[in-house]
Amino acid sequence: MARSRPASYQPAVTKLQVDFEHASRLWWDAGGQEFWEGICDDGNSVILDDAIAQSWLAEAGKLPGWNEGHEYAPHPIASSPLSDEEAELE
Repeated sequence: MARSRPASYQPAVTKLQVDFEHASRLWWDAGGQEFWEGICDDGNSVILDDAIAQSWLAEAGKLPGWNEGHEYAPHPIASSPLSDEEAELE
């Protein structure tokens, strides 16, 4: 017997966005630019299902330069859960 979801059900999603505080270009030049453009057509952020976002981040972390940023911006792409207010706007 299949369980039904409540009408208000929303899947967990994650927002990935370019972290402009990350000063290194190494990740972008080592294939990160193409990797980012593979999930984000035209912009600085994308909203993905949590599982897809985590998988993408794991692969992105394998490229050189991923950990080259400052403590406050260690990676070229930042991730954050979407707030309820943001989710309603999307």
